[in-house]
Amino acid sequence: MPIRRRQVLAGSLLPLLAPALKAQPAFPTKPIHIVVPFPPGGSTDVLARRIGEKIAVALRQPVIVENKPGAGGTLGAAQVAKAPADGHTLLMGVTGSNAIGPALYPNLPTTRPGTSRH
Repeated sequence: MPIRRRQVLAGSLLPLLAPALKAQPAFPTKPIHIVVPFPPGGSTDVLARRIGEKIAVALRQPVIVENKPGAGGTLGAAQVAKAPADGHTLLMGVTGSNAIGPALYPNLPTTRPGTSRH
């Protein structure tokens, strides 16, 4: 049986591609946290809880909604900015915490340690 060109190419590329072909761990690997930068009971909190229910069903992982009120939403936004960048911590932000806060307060801790805003 003759060896085909495709077989030779596939055989020579497989060792190069093996590291990229390793299975990735399942996501999510732990509960998902949604940080709401406002007190419980407001419209942002209610919406986060409704979305959290849908995410929990879709990903088969618990979703925890945590309210972190204060400073016009910037405390909750700073908490999420300092969280590990693994996709397990989300911010249910609004214009105040995402755009206006950083514009008014340039020294907010809105980036991860070791990174810059520019």
